[in-house]
Amino acid sequence: MVKITDFKVMTFDVVGTLIDFESGILSAVRSLGGPKAAAASDDEIFEPYKRGRDKFYGRSSFAMKDVYLSLATECGFNTDDATADAFQLSVMRWPAFADSVDALRRLRQNFRLVAMTNADRTAFSAYSATLGNPFHDSVTCDETGCAKPDPRFFSFNKGRQSGFGYQQSEILHVAQSQYHDIGVAKAEGYTTCWIQRRKEQPGWGGTPAPKEFTTPDFHFSTLKELADAVDAELAAAATVAA
Repeated sequence: MVKITDFKVMTFDVVGTLIDFESGILSAVRSLGGPKAAAASDDEIFEPYKRGRDKFYGRSSFAMKDVYLSLATECGFNTDDATADAFQLSVMRWPAFADSVDALRRLRQNFRLVAMTNADRTAFSAYSATLGNPFHDSVTCDETGCAKPDPRFFSFNKGRQSGFGYQQSEILHVAQSQYHDIGVAKAEGYTTCWIQRRKEQPGWGGTPAPKEFTTPDFHFSTLKELADAVDAELAAAATVAA
């Protein structure tokens, strides 16, 4: 049976897996968009957000202003430039999940950590700082020239890590998005670990629904659970060695 500790590299989706973009979006829209936005349900915000992101798929450090204006126009929220600018700034300040920083610190002790994110280099720099700058390497849409779920993104990373001496069989890809990551990563030959951040919530939230569900090789509901599983494997191996 393959163990997590058999791998040498962990690649991570960042936004949605490590950074809680859903709470960031909901908080910003409700606080900035006016009374109607403040009363809107999660889905009443997420659905037009996803449609807006599809229309304005450019670099996240500047395109999110237009994403907000798209959803706000559709929903009847505040649409002035100052509000859109404030939403754009909030994107750079999306919070980490409560377990992300400590779990990444623990995982870094035993693995090469690589970010694989659709965020551009500017936005990723902000997220990395929020996470405590835990990564040994990073791949953003600026380097790849494309965004997940484009298979070329995963091919780019495979080649990049090969340049550092790591084979694909030594990489475990960790992500929450079935749509952006798990399905295409599995199809491209990666071993996958699904972090089911919405385990206790219905639907897919701010992430597009996948065409079909992909069974991951490993499955946890939080990053802490993944780090705990690694620690348990290491403890078991130490006991056998003793």
